[in-house]
Amino acid sequence: MKESKKILIIGGGAAGFFAAIRAAENPSYQVSILEKSDKLLSKVRISGGGRCNVTQACFRKSQFLKAYPRGAKLLKVAFDEFDAKSTMDWFEKRGVQLKTEADGRVFPESDNSQTIVSCLLSEARRLGVDIEMNAGLEKIKPLLEGGFEIWVNGEMRFADKVLIATGGASKMAQYQYLYELGLKIEKPVPSLFTFALNDESLRALAGVSVSEVNLRAMGVEDAGAMLITHKGLSGPAVLRLSAFAALDMAKQNYTFPLFVNCLPQQNQEELREILLNARKDNLRKQMGKFSPFKEIPLRLWNLFLLRLRIAPSQIWADTTHKVINQLVEQLANLSLQVKGKNTFKEEFVTAGGVALENIDFKTMQSAKYPGLFFAGEILDIDGVTGGYNFQAAWTTGFLAGRAMAE
Repeated sequence: MKESKKILIIGGGAAGFFAAIRAAENPSYQVSILEKSDKLLSKVRISGGGRCNVTQACFRKSQFLKAYPRGAKLLKVAFDEFDAKSTMDWFEKRGVQLKTEADGRVFPESDNSQTIVSCLLSEARRLGVDIEMNAGLEKIKPLLEGGFEIWVNGEMRFADKVLIATGGASKMAQYQYLYELGLKIEKPVPSLFTFALNDESLRALAGVSVSEVNLRAMGVEDAGAMLITHKGLSGPAVLRLSAFAALDMAKQNYTFPLFVNCLPQQNQEELREILLNARKDNLRKQMGKFSPFKEIPLRLWNLFLLRLRIAPSQIWADTTHKVINQLVEQLANLSLQVKGKNTFKEEFVTAGGVALENIDFKTMQSAKYPGLFFAGEILDIDGVTGGYNFQAAWTTGFLAGRAMAE
């Protein structure tokens, strides 16, 4: 029975399929994917608003790695073997036409994630990969003579090699079968989330965005666009900050002070000078109808006035030096209190998982259990939005599949 050379892939997501396809290129192995649900590639289907953000068209590895709050050091080794360019070439060689948008995100030209799903399913079937759904892993036991006993839906099976690619899990209990093997698990916490606020005056501005802000919280800073929503704050800057400060924010139960610089292009002296000139040149204009800062929507400017108890009808001539100094502080150092988090659409990502120090990132094999491999988000790897999490899945899946088939 052991001579059948069986590879079991636990998890029918991006990393699992990529590994299965690569492993099945060696006809000496019988490759099977076991998916616990009744849906394959579910995250691929819904990502990018149903378009599937395949990767990021950034080909400088040092720059690419900056997108990973956790795992960048070891991914550096992995990307030497299979990077974003490799991913794009892989799909295009299989008939998938890709396009790169202005922000570097790569999508299928069809703007339909089904294009990516169909490609992966077609390749897996062409290579004879067996796919079994509603097959939940319950236990895994390494054998002294090599190979593994796997319990699936109460039934014991044998595999020469096993890849765990089940994706991120939100609770430690979901890693119990790995914990029982003595593997170190980093506590899972959410990454890539939006900030909830109880500030009704700010939430009343839902839909207002600022193209460039600087955010500070928990000793971490990030810059980029910010969007005010009916629940709080979202946008690229918020999501990146949530990723890089995910562990500390979880420890604080997502309650912490947030500081927003709405005009990071100017320092406070420059802001003060602009306001003084605005007063001098617009003496009879109402403050609520005229802002000297085109970068800030007028509705947001009026919020700053409201916070300082300045009537929108007040004319600039009546603006004191004290008020100007207060406006500078509001513009450059707006203080908000975050009171929770919200999930960002389909971009749910988990920080934590299988610790990386015992994984060989050239093969994705466990140092403790030869023949046991890991790929994708089950590892303590996570990236910001923009195709980075899928790239980690493609890369680790490819390396694991290649190594298993050797």
